[in-house]
Amino acid sequence: MSDDAVSPEEVRHVAELARVDLADDEVDQFTRQFADILEYFETLDEVPEVDRDADLTNVMRPDEKRDSLDRTEALRNASETEDGYFKGPNVS
Repeated sequence: MSDDAVSPEEVRHVAELARVDLADDEVDQFTRQFADILEYFETLDEVPEVDRDADLTNVMRPDEKRDSLDRTEALRNASETEDGYFKGPNVS
């Protein structure tokens, strides 16, 4: 792609729409950067298309009902408890 893909006038117009003041050297810089960006998009056109769907498999296990810990057993290793609940430090 040539550097003429985006003109300095177009950059000034976009800057005006965005209400951004650009110096002349910034206009030149953004003109080159816009041209580079458009060239990158053209590179994406060279990526071959994939014609087949991906083979998807469910990697999740089915939900199963299992027994859980009773309250006494769950609190057994707690450093501190109060009224049948875990007790932690005060947060303030």
